[in-house]
Amino acid sequence: MKKIVSASSIKEGSYIIMDDVACKATNIQVSRPGKHGHAKVRVEGIGLIDGKKRVIVMPGHDNVEVPIIEKKNAQVLSIHGDVANIMDRETYETFDLAIPPELKDGCTAGCVVLYWQILGDRVMKQIKSESED
Repeated sequence: MKKIVSASSIKEGSYIIMDDVACKATNIQVSRPGKHGHAKVRVEGIGLIDGKKRVIVMPGHDNVEVPIIEKKNAQVLSIHGDVANIMDRETYETFDLAIPPELKDGCTAGCVVLYWQILGDRVMKQIKSESED
């Protein structure tokens, strides 16, 4: 899911879709309008899923797409290597999710995790607790 906003309203730390990938804006530069043109906006961003750096330049009056990020809780059912089988706590849907290296130590069967659903992709973000609350 995504929505449309003006390019001039993007701030550092906000989310934006660049090259069909959800990114977090890390640096924004706005040039002055010239004698014959409009102000330009240069946005640098880091991909939320792949971690790659991307840059786009556009007129300040253009519209850009912003991803709608759904933050959900799920319970870890089992772990197989670097992949956890988890169940959403609202819909009871089960699916596999890659465990990020920084969460590998605390991720155990039965713990509750926070995951983000972004443009059809899911990524594990945080370990919430060890029990069902």
